[in-house]
Amino acid sequence: MSINSQIHNDGSLARQMAVQSMLFRETAHSGTDPDELSEILSTPTSPIKVAAEGNMPIAYHCNFVSVGEEVTVADCTYEGTILIRREAPSNRMIVFLPMAGNACFEGMREQIYSVPARGTILEAGRAAGARLFGPRRHFGLFVDQAKITSHLTHMFERTISGDVDFHPHIDLTTGPGLVLQQLVSSLHGGLSGNGPLQRSPLAATSLCDAAIYLLLETCPNRYSNELALPAPAPAPRHVKWAIDFMQEHVAEPISLNDIAMAAKVSVRTLQQGFRQFRVRPRWPTCMNFGWLPPIAICSNPTPSKALPTSR
Repeated sequence: MSINSQIHNDGSLARQMAVQSMLFRETAHSGTDPDELSEILSTPTSPIKVAAEGNMPIAYHCNFVSVGEEVTVADCTYEGTILIRREAPSNRMIVFLPMAGNACFEGMREQIYSVPARGTILEAGRAAGARLFGPRRHFGLFVDQAKITSHLTHMFERTISGDVDFHPHIDLTTGPGLVLQQLVSSLHGGLSGNGPLQRSPLAATSLCDAAIYLLLETCPNRYSNELALPAPAPAPRHVKWAIDFMQEHVAEPISLNDIAMAAKVSVRTLQQGFRQFRVRPRWPTCMNFGWLPPIAICSNPTPSKALPTSR
């Protein structure tokens, strides 16, 4: 069953205005009061209670930057041993990328240890509490669970629901884990303190999407086996529709999902199409307009077939 592929001109304008007016919200907090830290870490739907082990002194410095309403990146430092209890499930997946110090999260079946060089993925509702052993510093990536399932829906061209069942650990020393840590670090550095990414919302949203796709495609989860299979090959007309759509909207902010919808295929089939058909000559024009995401999906195309001129 195909995802609704109706792309209207007024929708493109609305999309452009939405991206240009995207809200980047930065908050920074420092202190020593566990109750104040409780308020900082809590959300309206998922309150958190913080305590210092043995009433010993603690300290914290937390910097959060939100990209719209669905993604937040954080850089947090803690001193002392801090006990955290989540009093209601969260609707966000959290990825912890530790730089120093240890932490232990209470998983559904077992404790999950977070140490430097090993990241931790906690899906929504998967951890009821944690113990942080300072000095501790980590980057954090917070993503609404609905955004993750939306990405999967576009990748498979069918409705996805429920947990993704990520394996909780990521090796941060090499491969995808190292790239993920660099992405999140770059996002936070580029967005905090009036950073350059605040003046380039397209780049910021592309980096957020890149981090999510990297998690889905390289970190073991329920859909890993299916994602490892070749995507269905598109017809030549689908690739042409995609290129026509990109050329028609060259001055507008468009996403990979937008292009796939216009081509009436899934995101994975779109990627397969750009690899299958010879479209490299078109990309210098796209590069002149700063189209990084489309370039990324057609890297190393296989020059096996020429793109037809008819639909």
